[in-house]
Parts: sequence; structure tokens; C-alpha cells
Amino acid sequence: MRNMGQQNSHDCLICDRIEQIQRGKNSYFIKEMETGYAVLGNHQYFKGYCLFLCKFHKKELHELKKGIRLKFLEEMALVAEAVYKTLNPGKLNYELLGNTDEHMHWHIFPRYKNDLMPDRVVWAVDKTIRNNEKYVLAEKQRNLLIAKISLNLNKIINE
Repeated sequence: MRNMGQQNSHDCLICDRIEQIQRGKNSYFIKEMETGYAVLGNHQYFKGYCLFLCKFHKKELHELKKGIRLKFLEEMALVAEAVYKTLNPGKLNYELLGNTDEHMHWHIFPRYKNDLMPDRVVWAVDKTIRNNEKYVLAEKQRNLLIAKISLNLNKIINE
């Protein structure tokens, strides 16, 4: 079942990531929720960077029915809270852009005082720096970070 049976795109990178999760083939997967999937970002220049992928292949928030939209926003905030409790950053940045991947997905960026440009948007840091292979975590480190975020997310959900 691709994206809960909703409209999808055969060329959608987000749909592809969701299919990998559903097949148990996404090593960045944190947790499935009602409206989306929490995943760790592939590159961890911003330590704890996560995404929340909408289960529905929709481009804009207003395309979701009100109840689903509110739940999607709530669940994204729960993922962000778990990231915050896990890493204790100075600030979190939240972005739902979709300019290149037209499938709603939240970027949750922990920000730290020692960031290259702590007072600028994350995209101001050159992509070749943010996406440098040295910021891809080794499997053991990745699994540990996922486990910590997942533990905090489960605690928050069960409060």
C-alpha cells in the first residue's frame, strides 16, 4: 500500500523513502505515526536533523482534511520535541518547503551556538558542507541516535 492508498508520483523521492520504510529497507527510520514517518536525516551536519514525511502524497497543507492536517502538525511537533529532549540544542528550526520535492515533509533542524552560521537559515550553509560524507553517521552511531530519539518520542506520546 503506497502512502495509505493516496495519490502519488512515480518520480517522488519522498514516496520512494516511504516505500523503503514499508519494506523495512530504510536504515534512517525512527517511527511510524498516524500521518507520517519520522526519519533521521542522511547527513548530520546539524546533529539530530530529522524529517517527518507525510503519508499522503500532497503538496500543500490545505490539501489535507482539517483533522488530518491538525494531526500532521501535532505529530511533527512531537518529533521535534523528541529531538529537542534528546540533543538539547539552543534552538530548533522547522521547515516545510516542497520546492524541489513536491510531497510534504518537515525538516527539523537542531541549531547550536557552534554552528557555522548560527544566526542564518540552514540553507545559508553551503550544500557541499552540509552534505559532506563526513556527516553521514556510521551505522552504530546512527542506530544509537535513532534509538535515543525513538525512546524520547515514545515517552512523549505516552505522557
